[in-house]
Amino acid sequence: MLEINKSYVLDKDQKPIAVQIPIAEFEKIEEILEDYGLGKLIEEVENDQILDKEKAWQYCPHIL
Repeated sequence: MLEINKSYVLDKDQKPIAVQIPIAEFEKIEEILEDYGLGKLIEEVENDQILDKEKAWQYCPHIL
């Protein structure tokens, strides 16, 4: 599992209000979330109808 080195930001009453993490760890978390989301999207559409080339161009004529 990804280890996250975090620092808490406290308000004047010493209550935690935010967390700081190194940018490299933030970028890794973003990558993991994007990969997860893409995987879920692939699962959702894997049984959808596949369009042939002509129907695909009719569906999205604005591409290219």
